[in-house]
Amino acid sequence: MSLRAHGVLLVRVEGVGRTIYVVTHPEATHHVDGLVGGWYDSDLTPAGLRDAHRVAEALAALIPDGAGAVTTSDSLRARRTADAIAEAVGSVAVRDRRLREKSYGVAEGRPQSWLDERFIAPPAGGDRLSHDEGVPGAETKGTFAARIYAAMDAITADPAGHHVVVTHGYALTVVVAAWIGMPVSSVGHVNFLAKPGGITTLHEDDYFHNRQVVALSDVRHLQVA
Repeated sequence: MSLRAHGVLLVRVEGVGRTIYVVTHPEATHHVDGLVGGWYDSDLTPAGLRDAHRVAEALAALIPDGAGAVTTSDSLRARRTADAIAEAVGSVAVRDRRLREKSYGVAEGRPQSWLDERFIAPPAGGDRLSHDEGVPGAETKGTFAARIYAAMDAITADPAGHHVVVTHGYALTVVVAAWIGMPVSSVGHVNFLAKPGGITTLHEDDYFHNRQVVALSDVRHLQVA
């Protein structure tokens, strides 16, 4: 079945099963100010808030009213996005701090150039999950991945047929990795495309129980005049 929101053609996932829509929050103040995000609690910009409502309208066209659960990172920029979505789909956003972006420790809220000057890139091989990036207080990839996987375990245990997960750009990679059953040990080598305000559609059928990545970081709902 095809639907339209803002004149953009959307495709509903057909068949019985469950669908998870993973939303990366739209433009936030740290983006435009050139600051390190992570756990820094930046807000949506006016453009980001506009796009949050576009995301909400797109999802409302796909999810029956009152039939979708919404779980969000507790960061302000994610909460603003999730609240718009929850209102549109007739739900209430539940906060889960495990869906936060990777922490960059003392670099958070500082200019991106400050982090770039101090950041130690991970090696091409070996143990990338426990690599020390040279920034006090920053999470390792291993710690980051473990908490996102735990959050996804809780989300996938929920019987809701439609579930919206609101998170962050880098966190999206780990959410998708958890969904497809990628071993945590491999997460240090993977990175999926993430766009602000993008919707990633994940689906599991109820017969084979195969897990699909139907769409990755789709932003067609934002591309309107």
